Amino acid sequence: MTAAAIDRQFLQDTLLKFLGIHSPTGYTDPIVREVCGELEKLNIPFDLTRRGAIRATLPGKLKGPARAVVVHLDTLGAMTACLKDNGRLGLVPVGTWSARFAEGARVSIFSDAMIYRGSILPLKASGHVYNEAVDTQPVAWSNLEVRVDERSQSRADLDRLGIRVGDFIGVDAGAEFLPNGFLVARHLDNKAGVAMLLAVAAFIRRSSIQLPLTTYLLFTISEEVGIGASAVLHGDVAEMVTIDNGTCAPGQSSSEFGATIAMADSSGPFDFHLTHHLLHLCEKHGIPHVRDIFRHYRCDSASAVEAGNDIRTALTAFGVDASHGYERTHLDALDAVGRLVVAYLQSDPLQSVRGDLVRGLKHFPSTRTVPVGPLLHEEKTRVAQEPIDPSATTGKKPAREKSARPS
Repeated sequence: MTAAAIDRQFLQDTLLKFLGIHSPTGYTDPIVREVCGELEKLNIPFDLTRRGAIRATLPGKLKGPARAVVVHLDTLGAMTACLKDNGRLGLVPVGTWSARFAEGARVSIFSDAMIYRGSILPLKASGHVYNEAVDTQPVAWSNLEVRVDERSQSRADLDRLGIRVGDFIGVDAGAEFLPNGFLVARHLDNKAGVAMLLAVAAFIRRSSIQLPLTTYLLFTISEEVGIGASAVLHGDVAEMVTIDNGTCAPGQSSSEFGATIAMADSSGPFDFHLTHHLLHLCEKHGIPHVRDIFRHYRCDSASAVEAGNDIRTALTAFGVDASHGYERTHLDALDAVGRLVVAYLQSDPLQSVRGDLVRGLKHFPSTRTVPVGPLLHEEKTRVAQEPIDPSATTGKKPAREKSARPS
């Protein structure tokens, strides 16, 4: 059995549009308005938090306990740190990313009255002037400046233009989509996830699928600075799946050609039962997938749990090469994650009772137990988690994961 595929053309068109909208953390109103417009086209009701995060609702047969799927709208960027005597701007990063990837970027500077264009350059930018010193200067934000594309030769000129300390700087995506399915751009983290979730929502609506549970689609606005889903959840959400980028690099398992199921990140392991539920769904629906652990990474799930929400969380990702740099993924990864989310939204909940607490163990997910101590023990089954859908596995050893790597 295979999960239904999402509309790839809708995904590409939506992603390309989103990549053309600057949305560094703290300056997300434009992308929030655009996503709200897409939700209105799909006739999906939504509301906004005070700060501008989006809560959209897909109704289900049961109102609670509800589930949520979350992506983040904000991206990396920068802010004006100082106005320099040479008519250029000092800058500080918004979010965690390397100054190495900022060099040469085209940017927009958002002053109170105008939007100016410019480039991020190293202090020693011309080889004709500095010779080999161009190559030997350290990689650091303090060695970068923004050259504004205006008649700006002094601090007075910057003041005349109305540029001030604290003005946001949006970094151009530089998107390039290839016929072979590769997508190359800055900010695929997480605008690719946003476009993919909207493609999933479009599929659900146009197919008139009735979901078993009310599902909230959450779009957060401050994930890149660690706040994320800390204050956007509804009180009746019992389980939440985050969609974000996976890390493709030596020593990692994430794939650009299938779904990546994260087992843990820097904040610790994800929920055992919900994570394995996603793995079972991948096996059942023939979705290419791999597992990975992210050592220097956190997502909306971490901020939600750290804020005190008593929910199960999991993370599924589309593999991204050079994350937080000039990123690359493939449509196959986004398609695989989209199919997984469609399957997840139609699956039964982990806990089928309503309420803040589970009364007793009847509805609590089970795992196998292994005695500790000098005991002779023979396992009768090696299934670590009882499957939510009995047809997914039948007490046998789980099937080996279908590879998400290219043949």
